[in-house]
Amino acid sequence: MKISSQDEYGLRILLRIARADAELGLSIPQLSELEGMSEPYVGKLTRTLRLGGLVQSTRGHKGGYVLAKAVEDITINEVLTTLGGKLFDQKFCGSHAGVGKLCTNSVDCSVRSLWKMVQFTLDNLLEKVTLADLMSTEGDSNEQLKNLLLQGQNS
Repeated sequence: MKISSQDEYGLRILLRIARADAELGLSIPQLSELEGMSEPYVGKLTRTLRLGGLVQSTRGHKGGYVLAKAVEDITINEVLTTLGGKLFDQKFCGSHAGVGKLCTNSVDCSVRSLWKMVQFTLDNLLEKVTLADLMSTEGDSNEQLKNLLLQGQNS
């Protein structure tokens, strides 16, 4: 399982925007410079984030991107789903049938059960983590995330 560069960079851009002035936001050139990414790539990611309802663009000479919602209302699950989709989607089985029209395991598939459980576990954890949880230092975020994970185990 791999985190894509689109997931990583999109989340980093979203955090940059979250830390910026809420009225001015950040422009594509500013985001590009701050994150060391090309302007076209930043443009692609901000467009994806905008279409996903996570950021809004402001027009004009000093235009830029601002959050569309409060940091507490943006879950990491929503961000990752917007940027790259789910790890496992039910449609996966239909598009990976091998040489036949139907997968030979379409009726009884223990592997599908595994992927569904992995997706369920990820969704449950990432729905609890918000952009606000990642706004602090790495050490503080690490502690907050550990506490969230432990709360989930004790529930």
